[in-house]
Amino acid sequence: MLIDSFGRVHNNLRLSVTDRCNLRCTYCMPEDVTFLDRSELLSFEELTAFTRIAVGLGITKVRLTGGEPLVRADLHVLVAQLLQIAGLHDIGLTTNAVLLQKYAAPLYAAGLRRLNISLDTLDPAHFEQLTRRAVLPQVLRGIDAAVDAGFVQIKINAVAIRGFMEHDAVPLAHYCRERGFELRFIEYMPIGAGEWERSKLVSAAELLDLIDREVCPVAPAGSYDPTAPAMEFDYADGRGKLGIIASVTRPFCHHCNRLRLTAEGKLRNCLFALDELDAKPLLRHTPVDEAGLRELLHRSVAGKWAGHQINAAEFVKPRRTMHLIGG
Repeated sequence: MLIDSFGRVHNNLRLSVTDRCNLRCTYCMPEDVTFLDRSELLSFEELTAFTRIAVGLGITKVRLTGGEPLVRADLHVLVAQLLQIAGLHDIGLTTNAVLLQKYAAPLYAAGLRRLNISLDTLDPAHFEQLTRRAVLPQVLRGIDAAVDAGFVQIKINAVAIRGFMEHDAVPLAHYCRERGFELRFIEYMPIGAGEWERSKLVSAAELLDLIDREVCPVAPAGSYDPTAPAMEFDYADGRGKLGIIASVTRPFCHHCNRLRLTAEGKLRNCLFALDELDAKPLLRHTPVDEAGLRELLHRSVAGKWAGHQINAAEFVKPRRTMHLIGG
C-alpha cells in the first residue's frame, strides 16, 4: 500500500488528461499561454497503464482533470478503459461544462457516473470577468444535458473570491438546492498565474454564516468523511448538502490521501508540491517498466511533507499554475 511517513494511506489519484482549456479563469491561468505539444501528453494507453499499476498499490478512486478534460478528444474511450481495471471502484470527472452538452451522453454510456462542475457564478457579467469568456449559457446547457443523460451525482464547485462570492453564493446555493446538486465552495488559494492576494479570500466561516443567514441553517453532515477535502454539511430543512474546501483556513493535510499525475506524466504528491517525479520514461519504455512505476509511486508517497504551509512564512508558491497541475 501507499503509506507515507505520517501514516496517511493514499487511495485517490487525480489524473490530468490535458493542460489545454477553453476558459481563462483569472485564479487559474494567464490569458496568453503556450500549451504543451500534443506529443508530450500521455496517451490513453499510458494513462491506463499507470492507473493499473497504482490500483495494484491501493488506489481505488480516480478523478479525471485538466486543463479542461473535455477538450481531449474521445475522453469517453479512456473512461471505458479505466473501468476495466479490477479494483478501481470510483471514477469522477472535473469539468467546466462548456462542452458537456455534446459529451454528457457518451460519457454516461461509457460508465461515468460522477461529475464535479466548476461554476463560480450565475451572473453573466461576473462569469465573463472571472473566466475571460462569455459562455455561461453553454455551461448551463451542459449541466442540463448531464441531468438528461442520467447523471445524478453532480457537485458544483465554486471558488470563493471576495468581490464576487458575497453576491454569488446565495444564488448558487438556491440553484443547487432546486436542482439536487451539492454546492462546494473552495477557498481562494495561492495557485494561480498572478500574485495571490489574501485579502480576496472568503473564509469557510464567512461562507457558512452567509448561507445560514440567507439560505438555510446548516449542520455538520452525519456522513462526513474526514479524509475528504470538503467539510460537509446538511441543510436543516433536508433539502440537500453543502461542502466547503477550506484549504487555507482549515487545511485537511493531516488526512490527505491524494496523488496527482500531470498530463505529461509528472507525479506530484501535493497540489502545492515543489518537486515532482517523471513517470513518462517508464511508461514509454518497451515494455512498460512496471517495477519502476511501483518504485516511483512508493518514492513519491514516502517523500510527502506534513502539509502545504500556506499559512507559514516559509510557504513557496508552486511554479506550475493550476491548469498545468490538474484540478
